[in-house]
Amino acid sequence: MAKQQNGHTYDESKIKTLSSLEHIRLRTGMYIGRIGDGSHYDDGIYILIKEVIDNAIDEFIMGYGKKIELTIEDGVVSIRDYGRGIPHGKIVDCVSTINTGAKYNDEVFQFSVGLNGVGTKAVNALSSSFTVRSYREGRYAEAVFERGALIDESQGKAAGEKDGTFVNFVPDEEVFGDYKVREDHLIRRIKMYTYLNAGAMIVYNGQKFLSDGGLLDLIADETEEEALYEPLHHRTKMLEIALTHCNRFNETHYSFVNGQYTSDGGTHLSAFREGVLKAVNDFSKKKYEGDDVREGLVGAVAIRLQEPMFESQTKNKLGNTEIRSDLVKQVQEAVMSLLHRNTTAAEILLAKVADTQKLRKELQSVKKMARERAKSVSIRIPQLKDCKIHRGSRKGKGEDTMVFITEGQSAAGSIVSCRDPNHQAIFTLKGKPLNVCDAKREAIYKNDELYNLMRSLNIEDSVDTLRYEKVILATDADVDGLHIRNLMITFFLRFFEPMVLEGHVYILETPLFRVRTKKETIYCYSEKERDQAMTKLGKQCEVTRFKGLGEISPSEFKRFILPDSMRLSRVEIQNTHAINDLLNFYMGKNTPERRQYIMDHLTVSVEA
Repeated sequence: MAKQQNGHTYDESKIKTLSSLEHIRLRTGMYIGRIGDGSHYDDGIYILIKEVIDNAIDEFIMGYGKKIELTIEDGVVSIRDYGRGIPHGKIVDCVSTINTGAKYNDEVFQFSVGLNGVGTKAVNALSSSFTVRSYREGRYAEAVFERGALIDESQGKAAGEKDGTFVNFVPDEEVFGDYKVREDHLIRRIKMYTYLNAGAMIVYNGQKFLSDGGLLDLIADETEEEALYEPLHHRTKMLEIALTHCNRFNETHYSFVNGQYTSDGGTHLSAFREGVLKAVNDFSKKKYEGDDVREGLVGAVAIRLQEPMFESQTKNKLGNTEIRSDLVKQVQEAVMSLLHRNTTAAEILLAKVADTQKLRKELQSVKKMARERAKSVSIRIPQLKDCKIHRGSRKGKGEDTMVFITEGQSAAGSIVSCRDPNHQAIFTLKGKPLNVCDAKREAIYKNDELYNLMRSLNIEDSVDTLRYEKVILATDADVDGLHIRNLMITFFLRFFEPMVLEGHVYILETPLFRVRTKKETIYCYSEKERDQAMTKLGKQCEVTRFKGLGEISPSEFKRFILPDSMRLSRVEIQNTHAINDLLNFYMGKNTPERRQYIMDHLTVSVEA
């Protein structure tokens, strides 16, 4: 019997059964996470490439094929491995039928990443064209698809071709739109594969990537001259770890399962962190706290599991809790052995930990004074105009919450009057913030503005408790505004580096010019856009140069902070080991060297 509600009929005709192909295309996020445009490391285009390379890596792990070739040209992605090749009678099913594959068989794949039987099927379904060709014992079998639908099959002789699999696909523009592959993101993924699979060579557009040292190479590359001692390294078939310390305020970790980079960590990462702490305490006969041991630690852990359980199809976080206690013990024993065998490194490590403990205890009294001072001034933070919903709050996940860090009351006033009070907060800087490039952490507690900002963001103890998904620097587009922006980026990188690395810090792009006539208004973000607008609107147009955010009226400003029209640039760091050098050069005390650099690279433009 049909039932009507709000004018809609709910009966049997409304029940749908989707094919696996239709479900992947309709619910893409369930299979590859975010779609994106290629600007983010985890955007869908990289996941498609990863899913195919995962299969090639699985072949390498099982001892078949040390070389993987990847080419990307004019939007066409091609991947060739030299493994065993897909059995010809199942080539269509293996790339188009969900829950079909050999990875459920431990005799064929003992330590596979792709246990869900979905990966290549999703690539096929989300590609406008997809070709798979398998070479086995001098013969080939090929299947060609369009948007997941089979359109052609063929078999024949393949004289001279080595065994393996070739996949060629074009990501569907109906799904991914106008995307762009960022080579730095892709190369980083390729390097991760080689670090985790010592001896495997990946050739990307003719460029070879190979690592013999495994995680030792990863830690060495990520720390370079920052490392306080030669990285410690332990490797067996089932477990590999590497670690060193740097003079950083945060800890940096890389975790892997079966050659898969688990960016969100999981059981193996928490076990690694605990195992390192226990080993250092046992070796030193002390009782250091976790923060003392892990400040400045750069570590990596990789494990192999027959039945890994991930928290999503994209396999970013491991959920096998049953392995934790045994893994903690293995890491503890491995690190203990490394410390006994590397006495120089052990001495430097313990000196670093002891120094961190001393500074932490000194900082406790400074923290106490700062908190008492803040309470005496005001219970609330006077510079913060908060929003109602926060990141991780009960009212919602808060994934669209943001705080604008502005300079001056006029700019803040414009944003306050037109913001969304549920999701958009404002923190107003009173002037230029302190340059903390060469400062210690106690500087935050001695400076009211930085202390209030830290409290507003709720990041004193951990960046994980950040109250807003986006921290947006909304400064004027003049010299002073750019300087304030750099000072704030320095503050976050110096003391709260994970905030930047995890993609929470943004820059608000606001228009420099307004070009208008009585009928049309165009906002321009560069001189080039201004010139184009002037050409379009003609000689009678009026051109306004915005010198500061406070000059933009609230009615105009609203369009620049609406989620759908807001222009944001994420602050990104390509090489974490270069952060200290970068800050010291641009924000440190080397004034003569910096002045000379500016003079050598100075360009002067004169407008008529």
